[in-house]
Amino acid sequence: MLTVVLAITASTAIGVGAERRFGAGAFRACRLLIDLTVWLVLPFVVFFIAGDLDLGGGVGIGLLAGYVVVAIVGLCAHQAGTRLLRLSRPQVGALICGVILANTGYLGIPLNGALLGHSALGPAIAWDTVVSQVALYGAAFAVGAAFGERAGESRAERIKAFLTRNPVLYALIAGLLAPESITPHALVEIARTLAYMLLPVGFFILGVNLMGGEERGAWRLPPPLSREVALAGSLRMVMAPALVAALAVPLGGVPDAYILQAAMPTGINSLIVAHLYGLDVRLTASIVAWTTLASIVTAPLLAAVL
Repeated sequence: MLTVVLAITASTAIGVGAERRFGAGAFRACRLLIDLTVWLVLPFVVFFIAGDLDLGGGVGIGLLAGYVVVAIVGLCAHQAGTRLLRLSRPQVGALICGVILANTGYLGIPLNGALLGHSALGPAIAWDTVVSQVALYGAAFAVGAAFGERAGESRAERIKAFLTRNPVLYALIAGLLAPESITPHALVEIARTLAYMLLPVGFFILGVNLMGGEERGAWRLPPPLSREVALAGSLRMVMAPALVAALAVPLGGVPDAYILQAAMPTGINSLIVAHLYGLDVRLTASIVAWTTLASIVTAPLLAAVL
């Protein structure tokens, strides 16, 4: 757990320093890292990890609760962003992604192990793979295509942007359908190693974008706690786990790890969606930063209650 926190802090600090030192060069490096991640690394990682997934052992309950929660909090974010806050389309898209995407992999899995014990790791991994990955490559990429400035104007252009800029979705489907014989253990282990290596890459990108104001010095750390950020944090880290806990009653109960995973901060992959489709990157970075900071307090408190 301490290693994860140190990696997050160091990678973000390096990103901040790179933006201050190299400016536009740091943003070009971010763009290259995002392209390599989306088109090369993530398809490989997702294909082999999905192919090794065991869908037994009650995962279906997590699927049901998780997908319902993603739909509800995403709809609430859309309504609040458009009707109450009257945000622009790229801001609304960033708000929705900030609410439906949770850092259940890099942060959630080790946190579950540290706070709930080793037995929580299995359910935590199941939630991350089945719920969070589908929310990212399905729902979040669709939101990016629907609300982004770089996704086209017509509905047909936006549908095309979703289908042609989302190679990881096809890797996920292929991995779930692939026979076990083409997903050998050695390649699965390589995929898992690469997945954890993406942690510092993601928070380096966050650091660059946190300091990426239009004018030098336009940003400070931590970034401003705006109404949009506060709303995203409330929906992501309060409403989402409360909904999972409520749904657990008619479903006959769910593992505590599902509730803790639902309370994780906004996933760093929301920045990838923002860059690919033209959502509000600075709002996205602020949501990721503030919710990650808040999770240092909220996750142990929730774990103590469970």
